[in-house]
Amino acid sequence: MATDILAIDYGTSNSAVAVFDQGAVRRIPVETGADTLPTAVFFPAGSGAMRIGQAAADALIDGTEGRYMRALKSVLGTSLFNESRPIGGKRRTLADITTAFLAELRERAERTSGLTFRRVLSGRPVHFHTADPERDARAEADLAACYRAAGYDEVAFLPEPEAAALAAGRNDPDLRTGLIVDIGGGTSDFTVFRREAGAIRIVASHGIRLGGTDFDHAASLAHAMPLLGQGGQLRREFGPELLPVPNGIYVELATWAKIPFLYTADTRRSVKQMAKLAVDKERMGRLVTVLEDELGHELAFAVEKGKIAANGAGQSGRIAMGFIEPRLSAPITAESLNDALSAYRAELRAAAAETLTRAAIPAGEIDTVVLVGGSSLMRLVSEEAQALCPKARVTRAEAFTAVVDGLALATAG
Repeated sequence: MATDILAIDYGTSNSAVAVFDQGAVRRIPVETGADTLPTAVFFPAGSGAMRIGQAAADALIDGTEGRYMRALKSVLGTSLFNESRPIGGKRRTLADITTAFLAELRERAERTSGLTFRRVLSGRPVHFHTADPERDARAEADLAACYRAAGYDEVAFLPEPEAAALAAGRNDPDLRTGLIVDIGGGTSDFTVFRREAGAIRIVASHGIRLGGTDFDHAASLAHAMPLLGQGGQLRREFGPELLPVPNGIYVELATWAKIPFLYTADTRRSVKQMAKLAVDKERMGRLVTVLEDELGHELAFAVEKGKIAANGAGQSGRIAMGFIEPRLSAPITAESLNDALSAYRAELRAAAAETLTRAAIPAGEIDTVVLVGGSSLMRLVSEEAQALCPKARVTRAEAFTAVVDGLALATAG
């Protein structure tokens, strides 16, 4: 059994690695005591070694001066991925940073397992970019180049929901015709599969560019950003008319991958000018504070935590924003969260239904819907899956490791 192939689930929010060894999947811890680690990096100000995973998050939480970055996978296939910017005391591209992250994963896996990995089987979404084949191909090429630069001689890919189907079939021998619903940080992917002669056969797969970071984005714009001046008005420097506060900066501040690029002199200068002209100076002043003190990621984490607290019928919580201003917070309830995410319900159901259409299998023949990915824990996902396939039992796989388990199984040949 070849054990020089490392299975990697490189996710928008979390990553994991595994190997198929002696007839079994063997997850390799790349964080102390954990099978997954956050897909995040931190560069200390000036100089110092890049930190990844929980160490990166800890540096941000502890207030260490430097640059925190998350959701780098979401910019694969875009021009931003290869743009050079000053980060961590030198000019780097996001491709350089992704390569360094993947190299660190390989080194940790080799150190922990005692094995040497020169081949990699990586998960990938069905589509990095919906309805854009050229950009989709470029995204895979970007990621493959990063793997090669990280020290791998051979790079192969398998769609993440298809890997999850392999894991589901192995873990549930009673499953006959199933639908994988894999909602990750950046994409939603679907696979219809059947068990035939004891083996799992993939019938059809489909995916869209919609995931947990989009849920965070919508929750932030609906709940947190109005407290920073979104939706407000500006006085003209000359004349009595009022102008709307530009929305673009709030859209970017609510987008994980774009937060680090807001901390520029031009952006800060522009926001300070808006604060001088704002009708509600207090709220716009909070936006100035967020940019001056580089609190964008703290805000994003607070929104994510509030979203999780409000997920579920009858639940409620608050988005704690006291790091911006003492006692500042935004209420968030199950109802208000559902309203913020309502537009995504139709997209998710349509994408899942399209997968059934491509498989030429009626919804009534699906006996099991398997929910995969951290964002599948959102109530709206299970509700839409049950509505689409009312006769199916809806089960949850191991949300954060089902894909890497299936990738490891696939390396067995």
